[in-house]
Amino acid sequence: MEKRQYQVKVNDMIHTYDEGTTFEAIAKEFQSQYEHTIVLGCEKNRLFELKKTLKRDCELKFITTGDSVGNQTYKRSLCLMLVKAIHDICNHDKSCKVRIDFSVDKGYYCTVSGGVVINEEFLAAVKRRMLEMVEAKMPIEKRSVHTDEAVALFKQHGMHDKERLFEYRRVSKVNIYSMNEFEDYYYGYMVPDASYLPYFELYLYGDGFVIQMPESKNPTVVPPFKPRQKLFQVLDESSKWGDMLGIQTVADLNEAVTQGRLQETILVQEALQEKKIGDIARTIVDRENVKFILIAGPSSSGKTTFSHRLSIQLRAHGIIPHPIAVDNYFVNREDTPRDEDGNYNYECLEAIDVRQFNKDMTDLLAGKEVELPNFNFKTGKREYNGKTKKLGEHDVLVIEGIHCLNDALTYQLPKENKFKIYISALTQLNIDEHNRIPTTDGRLLRRMVRDARTRGTNAKETIAMWPSVRRGEEENIFPYQEEADVMFNSALIYELAVLKQYAEPVLFGIGKDCEEYIEAKRLLKFLDYFVGIGSEHVPANSLLKEFIGGGCFQI
Repeated sequence: MEKRQYQVKVNDMIHTYDEGTTFEAIAKEFQSQYEHTIVLGCEKNRLFELKKTLKRDCELKFITTGDSVGNQTYKRSLCLMLVKAIHDICNHDKSCKVRIDFSVDKGYYCTVSGGVVINEEFLAAVKRRMLEMVEAKMPIEKRSVHTDEAVALFKQHGMHDKERLFEYRRVSKVNIYSMNEFEDYYYGYMVPDASYLPYFELYLYGDGFVIQMPESKNPTVVPPFKPRQKLFQVLDESSKWGDMLGIQTVADLNEAVTQGRLQETILVQEALQEKKIGDIARTIVDRENVKFILIAGPSSSGKTTFSHRLSIQLRAHGIIPHPIAVDNYFVNREDTPRDEDGNYNYECLEAIDVRQFNKDMTDLLAGKEVELPNFNFKTGKREYNGKTKKLGEHDVLVIEGIHCLNDALTYQLPKENKFKIYISALTQLNIDEHNRIPTTDGRLLRRMVRDARTRGTNAKETIAMWPSVRRGEEENIFPYQEEADVMFNSALIYELAVLKQYAEPVLFGIGKDCEEYIEAKRLLKFLDYFVGIGSEHVPANSLLKEFIGGGCFQI
């Protein structure tokens, strides 16, 4: 019987293929038209894996490793290959467990339990096995099973975090991925086989190792590993907090919710953060001559609430803090530099009147009375309204702005008078031991909820602007992280279960015909892992209140 044929439109050209043709085969025909490796297909803003077969007429887009979604697919698939390689080296010993803990530099920090000694010899063996799999083009297979079968399967494999995770899922089917006999669950799409995954490097670090991976902007090059020791220590400390609370994964959090331990979890987590803020205040007080407390961090880190809480702790030590927003030193709008697209670039240092800022700060340090500006965002002009300030003996300035860790902003201020704080929401919770939650997801959900509540910005607009926000962070904030005197992690281990009730309605409002639907669908699937909780137990001074509202600070 002759096979039915379908028409497939790719790059404005229509081609005919037999029913059952894999999209991988179609992709190979068009690969020469793309700079980077094709890893996924897309139709009407719906992603799918290349092993899917043709069943009807369609119009295709291809996703490559040079796209953000494609890069995440590459990294996810690489994690599966890594875990499989260690599984082989450990001779399939179930006590040998790999844990993908958190992001470090351009890769993931991983640990291995079960008495495994992680050294250069071990990493060399893992890398050798991974490259063997690449050379052999080891297939990555997918099968869909009933949730009950998946739970039993994970129990059999000793993957108890996954076993418990799916006890809370409402879906009836679970996608299981396998490489030969090794089976696992991963949240998201995969490449067809190991030959797509040749670019990676392994480095000993801490008590484990880092798997370093390419970025989407250069997907065939593994960037050199640049340890960021201060950031690593904060992430490691946060991970230990999770261990202390008995909450490392989403399943642990769901159990705390369903077993009536939620209130205690929230109180302990908030107490840990308050203690950390108190420790920072004590460090500032103990260091003589601090007059400028400089706070920087990426979008939706909770900088404003943190500043308020730090100020309260400082007041408890007899220090009088005064807030200063660097944004009030914006140059007039007509003098603002433009980016490559011709739009005003408010995130570059040149958008700030650095000279005037330094003059005012040095005058304040010298004991002079200074009239401070206020930037009128409606008119795009810096204004002076008679607001003056003079520093007393016990006064300090709490200065917040994205460039605060960059000495180019405060070049005239003496080093001994500056205390730098980096704040970010570094999610310590993972879906399970092999599926981590990107810190950017937590911040994106925070911003989405806050923008919808306070700025009338819908989720579609927030998602659309997010890549631009991330580029600004990569250029102006992250390079200066290690310049901080202290780092503060503003992520709360319970917050995603609270944000769920606020984020889901605005995400469901994004239509299927929108480009942002792909990201909305991914986030909705992600939030489905959580048992949602109400906000009534969230303390009034919590950093989370900055985003969901109802806090005690006027923000």
